[in-house]
Amino acid sequence: MILVTGATGQFGSKVIEHLLKKGVCPTGISVLVRDSDKAISLKQKGVHIKEGDYTDHDSMVKAFRGVDKLLLVSSNNREAIENRTLHHKNVIEAAKEAKVNHIVYTSFVRKPGYEDSAIADFQNSHVESENYLKESGIDYTILQNAIYAEMILAFVGDKVAETENILFPAGEGKASWVLREELAEAAAHVLTTEDHKNKTYSLTNSESIGFNTIAQNISEVLNKKVKYTSLDVNEFKAIMEKAGVPEMYIGMFTMWGTAIAQQTMDKDDDTLSNFLNRKSTSVSQFIAKVYS
Repeated sequence: MILVTGATGQFGSKVIEHLLKKGVCPTGISVLVRDSDKAISLKQKGVHIKEGDYTDHDSMVKAFRGVDKLLLVSSNNREAIENRTLHHKNVIEAAKEAKVNHIVYTSFVRKPGYEDSAIADFQNSHVESENYLKESGIDYTILQNAIYAEMILAFVGDKVAETENILFPAGEGKASWVLREELAEAAAHVLTTEDHKNKTYSLTNSESIGFNTIAQNISEVLNKKVKYTSLDVNEFKAIMEKAGVPEMYIGMFTMWGTAIAQQTMDKDDDTLSNFLNRKSTSVSQFIAKVYS
């Protein structure tokens, strides 16, 4: 039995789709959801629905009974980073009590020096969760996923075709952008194939891309010149505030832009392409599809 947490979210739901495409019988799949009413479509496919929460130990132990492989999709809790780490530890403890054999954990791509980066707290949460999993005694596989290519759309803004300008504090930094869909497919691959126990994989693209190249790619599709301007963080914040962007999003954009400028996500690896048995989608291909 395979169990997927966060199965109604954007990542978990894609993993379920790929498990079914790979021929896994729906009755061999369980999902952990907070609200079973939101999982009706999965229930109609024959998937087992288990209601539970990362903060409710007993509900998880009950849901995890009889599970062989568990996909722990990292918590999307938007409160303190410590809460997300605690959620992951809670899942691991419940899985151990329920005698789950193997946990696959969705972590994040990491390079040396991450401790001094703009996303240090975010990274530390994953490091602590990874270490806790390794020390649990349960067989594990850690998927250090690259930043989603879909995030590019948020960073360049939905008016880029009109303004013909990208304002973002990423400097000359690059990142190895990957489609969420393909990372979900890779997770399904790991769940349905052997020889992944106690291994850590970097799931990135084969080439890192910066915003000058992203602007060029968008220019080619729109057939108009789109310019990238890297702003000072304070100037970027001021422009966002003037535009009425909520403070939470300004903080997020600033954090990720700074992290990209610090070259924390320009890690290239072929493992994802090997899992997919094809080249992963490039940024230029992604942009062509979105803006054509």
